Amino acid sequence: MRTPVSTNGTGGADLRVGWVDAAKGICIIFVVMMHSTLGVGIAMGGQGFMHDVVAFARPFRMPDFFLISGLFLGFVIDRPWLRYIDRKVVHFLYFYVLWLSIQFAFKAPGMAMEGGWNAPLQEYLLAFIQPYGTLWFIYVLPLFFLFTRLVKRLPVWFVFAWAAVLEIMPVHTGWVIFDEFCARYVYFFVGYAFAQNVFHLAIWMRTYRKSAIAFLAWWAVVNGILVFTPAPEMLAGFIPNDGAATGGTGGLAELPFISLLLGLSGAVAVVAVASLVAAKDWAGWLSWLGAHSIVVYLAFFLPMAVTRVVLVRTGIVTDIGLVALLVTIAGIVGPVILYLAIQKTGWGRFLFARPDWAWIDKTGRAKRAVVQPAQ
Repeated sequence: MRTPVSTNGTGGADLRVGWVDAAKGICIIFVVMMHSTLGVGIAMGGQGFMHDVVAFARPFRMPDFFLISGLFLGFVIDRPWLRYIDRKVVHFLYFYVLWLSIQFAFKAPGMAMEGGWNAPLQEYLLAFIQPYGTLWFIYVLPLFFLFTRLVKRLPVWFVFAWAAVLEIMPVHTGWVIFDEFCARYVYFFVGYAFAQNVFHLAIWMRTYRKSAIAFLAWWAVVNGILVFTPAPEMLAGFIPNDGAATGGTGGLAELPFISLLLGLSGAVAVVAVASLVAAKDWAGWLSWLGAHSIVVYLAFFLPMAVTRVVLVRTGIVTDIGLVALLVTIAGIVGPVILYLAIQKTGWGRFLFARPDWAWIDKTGRAKRAVVQPAQ
């Protein structure tokens, strides 16, 4: 149950690589869209059509990202501890510290002007406990890898049930990592423990296209209704207070049990869409984007912020939705341009690739696995 489908001559390997990258591409677009749109809404004091798109995607945006991240863990979870720690912890630790420092360099002057010269240092150190909203994903992912290694011998049903309960409760302590661990681990574990089922589902979706499209139409209607239908006032206390920070509308979709079901069904929907489009020539850019999703995730903050400031202050575009769309595009294209420039010039490779000194397990570093884990 925990091992992904084999790659022998069934066509599964081709499908696997194609749709996984496409799914990651879809996810990273929605992540950048959320940060861009909500930032524009705050800066311009209102909402536009992009806020509705962000709200629609909220139930499945991160669940699918984590599910995809767990899909290939079965290939590597039994590696020696040193190699496992190197690939699944140090790898993300390096990028977190690096890009935290880069973001901090841009934010520190403003922090110092508002809170004095001690404020930047305090904020920087605090970010190792309470990560920035644009970096928490790569902070919590190593914890998922470590925790799954520790519980891998426990019954799948037990870990799944426990993780589902954590998501349903829900837990809101104010500590980002603890709260997100409780809210998201169930999806990562589903990706790991039920990887074979997910891959077979992707094959089924591609084989029975009409049925897949019918499912997507049904799911889109249900998801939309639950997102945009306000929850009864008597149940409002079960909705997280910080939901608006991620595009929440206070709708039925944010209630316990419903959020879990929408997270899982939304992840299936993204798998379906990715399976249907991955083989299309016009979708090559989406798969490329997914294969380089960590590049976009790490670097989108600067082009996003710069574009937002320019558009808002100049007033060239006044429609909030259009501004949010342009900022989203900039947040995606900017990192791609940076990455391609680095690949061409060779300068700055450390931004997206660990240098030699950042590896603690040198053995087999040059060897590439047949299938690379989703990251």
